[in-house]
Order: sequence, then structure tokens, then C-alpha cells
Amino acid sequence: MSSFDRRTINRRDFLKLAAAGGTSGALALQGCAGMRDTAMAPGPRVVVVGGGFGGATAAKYIRMFDPGVQVTLIEANATHTTCPGSNWVLGGLRSLESITFDYGVLRKRHGVEVVTGRASAIDPDQRKVMLAGGGSVAYDRLIVSPGIDFDYAAIEGHGPGDVERAPHAWQAGPQTAILQRQLEEMPDGGVFVIVPPPNPFRCPPGPYERVSMVAHYFKQRKPRAKIVILDPKGGFSKQGLFIQGWQDLYGYGTDRSLIEYVPGPDGTVGRVDMATLTAYAGDFENAVRADVLNLIPAQRAGAIAVESGLADDSGWCPVDHRTWESTLVPGVHVIGDSAIQAPLPKSGYAANSEAKVCAAAVVDLLRGRAAGEPSWVNTCYSLVGPDYGISVAAVYDLTAEGKVASVEGAGGLTPADADRKKEALYARSWYVNVTDDSFG
Repeated sequence: MSSFDRRTINRRDFLKLAAAGGTSGALALQGCAGMRDTAMAPGPRVVVVGGGFGGATAAKYIRMFDPGVQVTLIEANATHTTCPGSNWVLGGLRSLESITFDYGVLRKRHGVEVVTGRASAIDPDQRKVMLAGGGSVAYDRLIVSPGIDFDYAAIEGHGPGDVERAPHAWQAGPQTAILQRQLEEMPDGGVFVIVPPPNPFRCPPGPYERVSMVAHYFKQRKPRAKIVILDPKGGFSKQGLFIQGWQDLYGYGTDRSLIEYVPGPDGTVGRVDMATLTAYAGDFENAVRADVLNLIPAQRAGAIAVESGLADDSGWCPVDHRTWESTLVPGVHVIGDSAIQAPLPKSGYAANSEAKVCAAAVVDLLRGRAAGEPSWVNTCYSLVGPDYGISVAAVYDLTAEGKVASVEGAGGLTPADADRKKEALYARSWYVNVTDDSFG
């Protein structure tokens, strides 16, 4: 546990520590075993499915907490491109290569066995994970961190076959590259339409940071272009801070604004014409034709979680938050975006924090100990412009009733008098440190 008191830390100190990597794990590890030598030894077997922020962090920290536990990470791809930072690519601030990580350090430094392949099914009775290419991997405890999948049913005329013409770019990598290319090829004076998803979804501030980064790109390269946000929600995360940034940087609220925001019923898209890239919102009365259409569908738990019976009727996975063990399938833990985790947001930083709590609990359960008392942290930075950062942070405890609750007075939003340039520097530092903590 860190030397500061999580109940009295002020927001400025909290964010300085978070940006430097000082809080990502400190609050999550009460009651955990200490870190030891990482030499592999025979012992209990843990399999982790999914190599994003949740899965990679869990695999790494189980080995750090107890090197006697054998850990196998199953991931369909040889590398992971992070969703955090992907909007910066669209704004021209980073490259895709700079936000892409492999699993070499997990293998070499931490002794994690990495299987590059798709997990196709889970057999909880036999305690095996089936691989799409054939074969299986046995486990004593299983951690599933498959991220999100999409529900295309809400918008007529749009389906999974349309994601190259109207990319979501909500799973970073090839989709990010498609959207970036479309923005580059869009004529000056063209219209970029973004359709954020309904709640709950991965990275609540993400669509609005994307708007900001695209606005920055347009301001530099296509000053006559326009952005239209057709949003089914009546509001969004860090809205006041984003609006202030849009006013400061992009003329929001004036006749010269790069950004038009249409919320609630008038912004709810019910149908799209993929041939013309026209979105019909507000009971189909508001037709907006896009030169580039960024349609982000409604979301649910990753496919393997749903197909394995880990999700309930909500489409997300209920868990015991002390251990993140599924309440539906014993011996299987679900972390990250797929889990029901509110008020923790579906974010990479929250997944990193959840992974450490889960890793500690799994080690305790394997060794016959009671799981420790958990707490979590989430810190989310967004760039409104290259030198204009905003943030939100919170600390969470487990209540006596077993529910996650925010710790009053810990964290908060960027204050009105914050140095936006310094916040932007913190944002870059935050990204470097959380990715190093998960993949390094």
C-alpha cells in the first residue's frame, strides 16, 4: 500500500502520482503477497484469455505475486494496439506503431507462456480452454478478459459487413488505420459524422476525445470541414471540460464552429443508408449525409464470454467484485470491459486496476487463503488539443454489501484553474506508464 491515505489525498497530488504510474497498482494490492523472483516452477495453472490491459496485467502480476503459479496467456493476435492513444493517431500526434505492443517482456522477464491463437470455447467442467486451431489448455483458475463485442441490431441498415465503409475504430489497429485514411482522403469542406454508442460502452470519454483530435486535424489540414456528433445520450463524460476546450480551440458555439453536437432524441440514429453514408436521426426526420461516417455500435461482452455462459441478459458478465469470479460459472474470473463493474468505468486503466485485484485474489484462492480487501483506481486523461489536457480520477472501495463504491473526496475532475498544457504532459506520461505497467 502506498504511504498516502487514499481517503484524504487531494486531486492534484492524485493526478501527479497517476501520471507517474504511482497509483495504478498501489490501491489495488492490499493483502497481496510480495513480489518475488520470476523463475518458473511447477505449480497451479492459471490461464488468461485476452491480452489487453486486463489480461496482460493479470498474467504479469500473478507471476510477480507468486512465481510458483504457471500462467498461460491466450491471445488471438501477436500484438495489441491500445484503444487509449488511438485518437491521438487520428489527430496526427502519434503513429499506430507507437501504440502497439507485443508480449515479449511477459515471456522473457515474467515467465508467462504466451499462446498466439484464438480461444474458441471454455469447458468449465473439465477446466479447459479450447483453441480454434485444435487442442486445449487446462487450468485450475481461468481469467477471461475478452474486451467488447458489438450489437448491430439497434441501427437499421448497418451490420458487421459495413465496418470498412463506416469504421467504428473502437477496437484499435486496422480499424484505426481505415478511419485515418478516410479522414486524410476526405475533401476540405467535407463532413465527418460520428455516432457514439449508447451506455454502457468502452471508454466513456473516448468519442469526445476523438471529436477533439479530428477537429485538431481539420483545423490544421481541412479548415472548411465540419464534425457532426449524432449522440443517442443526453450527456457524456467530462462534458463541461470538453465543451470548454471546444470553445477555446475550435470555435464551438459560434458560426465558425468546427463541431456540431446533436444529443438525445434528435441525435439518436435509427437507420443508415450505407450507399450514400446518410444517417437518419430523430425518428428519421434528421438526415445527415457524411463524407466519412464513424458509426460506433452498441456494445456487449466479448464473444467468448457470451458464448460460454458468463454473461447475463444485460449482455455483460456479473462477478463477485472481491475476487472478480463469475457468479454464473465457478472457477472463472472476468475482468475488464466485459465485466459488470459500475461505477468503475469500462476503461483500460480500470481494467489494469481490476487485473491486479483479481491476480491477488486468484493467488490467494490457489494457496488456500482468504482474498484480501480490495480497492481500485481509475484515472482518465483526454487531449482536447496537443497542449490541452483534461482528466478525471476516482478511487473505489468494496462496501460491506459487496458492491463497488466511489470513495468520497478522492480524485475528481480537472479544476477550472488547471494548467491545460501541464495536464497534456501528464496525459502523455500517464499513457507511457500504464502501458509499461501492463505490457512491460
